Amino acid sequence: MVELPFSLIVITHNEAANIAACLDSVPFAAEKLVVDSGSDDDTVAIAQAHGARVVHQDWLGFGPQRNAAAAHSRHDWILFLDADESLTPQLSAELRERLPELLSSQAAVAILRRRTSYMGAPMRWYRPMRGERLARLYHRGRARWTDARVHESLRWDGESVDFKAPFDHAHNPTLAHKHLKVLRYAELKCLDWNDKNRPVRMWQTPLVYLSAFLRDYVMRLAILDGWRGLIVSHVAAAYAVYKRIRYYEMRRNPASIEQARTVLRRHGLDR
Repeated sequence: MVELPFSLIVITHNEAANIAACLDSVPFAAEKLVVDSGSDDDTVAIAQAHGARVVHQDWLGFGPQRNAAAAHSRHDWILFLDADESLTPQLSAELRERLPELLSSQAAVAILRRRTSYMGAPMRWYRPMRGERLARLYHRGRARWTDARVHESLRWDGESVDFKAPFDHAHNPTLAHKHLKVLRYAELKCLDWNDKNRPVRMWQTPLVYLSAFLRDYVMRLAILDGWRGLIVSHVAAAYAVYKRIRYYEMRRNPASIEQARTVLRRHGLDR
């Protein structure tokens, strides 16, 4: 297969179960780069066996880690995938057809569509999991990730191009996996808020749950996905509330930051 001059980059930590499928889904990338933050499973060995160059980078937070990873790329055009994501055959074919023109253009980014499996099956109606639009393919001289510890996003100057075919997101295998991730992501978000001295506003908490639940369940059509739609809406709303409760605790009891960091590290949820 003809290789195209761009880099696939994946940031990893203990992704032995996922990394092979992710890397193998992009056989036409001239470079496959895995930036690992200290895995103690077989992630590094598997990545190397599947054609990736592996670089170690201590964990910096999601946004800074992506920017640091981009600096290691041998090409200016970069496709970022998470380890639990992979290209579909349809998107692979579309990329091979359209990438030569894109790579020689002055565009800054390409917008890809992600479809997500939840509780073992694809969501059929819930908009964030049916065709979420994400900027994942970009020119590193024209775009940069925000420095957020979590929920980072790409910022760019210039034109964007849309691709139609989706890529797949395996998401969390179980709700137990999801809630562990919620603990980690909420902690990171609250630390960002704490750095910015954001007001607490606990009075908003009941409204936050209601508005977040109705947004997902009704406006984003989760209601049409049956019980899984109800569950995904509740989990999203509960996450929105938990962040605010945890941030209130941080501000009221600053010692809880280090106490939480200790217990999260003990369970592999912080680095």
